[in-house]
Amino acid sequence: MTWSLGTAAVTAVIGLVGGFGVPALIRRIPEPVSEVEEVDEADTTAPEDLAEGLAPPLPPDTVAEEPKERYVSVAARPGLAGKAALVSAVAAALVGAEVGWDWALMPLLPLVPVGVALAVVDWRTRLLPTKVIAPLYGVVVVAALVAALLSGERSDLERAGWGWVVAGGTFLLLWLVYPQGMGYGDVRLSGVLGIALGYLGWGELLVGVYAGFLLGGIGGTLLSVLRLVDRRAYPFGPFMLLGALVGVVTGGWFAGLYTT
Repeated sequence: MTWSLGTAAVTAVIGLVGGFGVPALIRRIPEPVSEVEEVDEADTTAPEDLAEGLAPPLPPDTVAEEPKERYVSVAARPGLAGKAALVSAVAAALVGAEVGWDWALMPLLPLVPVGVALAVVDWRTRLLPTKVIAPLYGVVVVAALVAALLSGERSDLERAGWGWVVAGGTFLLLWLVYPQGMGYGDVRLSGVLGIALGYLGWGELLVGVYAGFLLGGIGGTLLSVLRLVDRRAYPFGPFMLLGALVGVVTGGWFAGLYTT
């Protein structure tokens, strides 16, 4: 495995700058509307209840849930900007060192700081906001198209499409079979990761997807044993993103084992 240290230095700076913007990105995410807020907006409180200061009744089938941490509160956590910048710089450096000065960096680098933001949000709220993932699809797809046009490698673009089918289809199937096992945000995220990993190579794609499941299983079990997370509701997004990074760094090496 030959690493490009010069490219790593450049991408580390890009990741560092992008990482400092993570709190601002999280702060701009619209807060989800809870069922309780929807009831409040419906103004279902009887006049006599209003006079007595009583809260509006919840629908009979509503199950009370612990309130989610608000995105503005997540963004305001002490030291978040510095920590996100450090993680983003390290991740971007690893990507640059492995990929080198190649057009394949175009669909990969935008994922780094945004991926850090998504990992933080999912860890704190158990949510992967569509308002972040949907624009990320557009950025990654356009970057892949431009990279393929500039490099002249149409096969890379075709493989990126297959990456979306393989990764997104796998997670969609798992969600349809057992929707309690993961959120649909994980399905959305898997597709954009599949595009970026697929553009890079089959080895990176398959290792990245598999590593996400492996790290999620082992890491989730360990965190549950340590009572750091609920074993039935721990966030899977951070493990998917870490698995994608593992795929970028080691996928080519694993692919070489089976082609030599």
